[in-house]
This record gives sequence, structure tokens and C-alpha cells, in this order.
Amino acid sequence: MTYCVGLRLDAGLVLLSDTRTNAGVDNIAVYRKMYLYEDPGERVIVLLAAGSLSVTQTTIAKLQEAIDDPDATEATSIMKAHTMLDVAEIIGNQLSEVRRDIDEKLAPLGQNAAASMLVAGQRRGGAMRLFLVYGEGNFIEATEDTPFLQIGEHKYGKPILDRVVRRETLLLDGKKAALLSMDSTLRSNLSVGMPLDLCLIDRDAWRVGEYRRIEAGDEQFRAMSEAWSNALREAFRKISV
Repeated sequence: MTYCVGLRLDAGLVLLSDTRTNAGVDNIAVYRKMYLYEDPGERVIVLLAAGSLSVTQTTIAKLQEAIDDPDATEATSIMKAHTMLDVAEIIGNQLSEVRRDIDEKLAPLGQNAAASMLVAGQRRGGAMRLFLVYGEGNFIEATEDTPFLQIGEHKYGKPILDRVVRRETLLLDGKKAALLSMDSTLRSNLSVGMPLDLCLIDRDAWRVGEYRRIEAGDEQFRAMSEAWSNALREAFRKISV
């Protein structure tokens, strides 16, 4: 499994994913689940993928083929699409097509494939947007009332986001909330694992502001995790019943 989270704040976008893929307790591997596309100063798009690796990798490959196609148009390439809504439409259509094709191949085995993606970004002249694209191709969008979206093993990391994240949350505070959300998930679900991929995009920058891979044993992440655990224990101790 996996855990990916995206925050759409007034100040910018925060995207975070793990990299663990497992097909059983004895078959664990690391695969990147965050994909960056940018034309600095013009547009930036980030994709986070969860679910069947065959579906998501094929979808990403086909999206890249469309980008590289010399005859690409605004209807086929996410790097030429007029709006982020059009980007979500292109990705949704491609994801749905790939999923249906793989489902047909798996049908004789009585199996099917599931996948979903977070799509975030901004183009010059447009607003920042964040979408959750389902395997069927339909999608929902982050709003002012719900400025974050999650895919994968989301339940363990959701409580802190519900309590802390608002549209006016500062970008660095959003980064902290996303990392603590991931930390809670790592502690409670062995199917989610390090390393992590973190991306920050400032509003109206149209480029990646920060990208970092956080490896297992990262001192900064470890210190944050320990500080959060200590703070929770202290708060718990102070509450009277």
C-alpha cells in the first residue's frame, strides 16, 4: 500500500508520499510515487500515485509519451492543457483507460486492479488546484472548507490534518502537518514506509520551491517525530477526567 497527502493552502501546495510497495510480508520494494512536471515560470504539476503499480506506472508512462509527442496538443498533453481542470481530465481519462485494459487481462483470474492519483499544480494565469482522481476517471477537488486530500492508507494520518490544517495555514506549518500525518501512518501501518518524497510549491511561483527525499534515519524527521510523541504524552498527562 501507500500513503500520499496533498494540501492546497492560500500560501501554496504541500505534497508528500511514501515509497513502499509490498505484495506480501516477504516482497517489499521501494518505488517512487511522486512525479514532477514543470515549465519553470509557466506551469508546475505534481502527481502522487497509489494502488496497483501496473496501473499507475503504465498511466505515468503514457502521460509522458503524450508530453514527448511532437504533435502533442492541449487535449493530449498535461504540459499544454489550458487549465488544471483540463489536466485532471486528461489524467482521469488515461487512468481509466489503463485500469479497464488491465482489468480485462485480470478478469480470467477473478481479479481487478485499483488505483488513484492526487493531481496538484498551477499554470500562469490560473489558480492553484488540487484534485483526487479515481480509477474510474472521475475526480473531486480540494476546497476552502477541505483544503487537503489523501490517497492510500489515509485513516491514521487524517486526525491531525482535520484539527490543524486550514486554508490560511502557513506553508511551513502545512509541511509540518503533512510530515506528522505521515509519521502517524508510519507508526501504525507497516505497509507504508520510508523513504519519503516531499514537495512544496509557493503560490504564483509556477515552479517547485522545495523537493526533498527523506531517507530512513533522517535526523530532522526523527527529531520531529520524537518531539511530537513527547508533546502528545505531556498533553495527555495534563488532561483531567
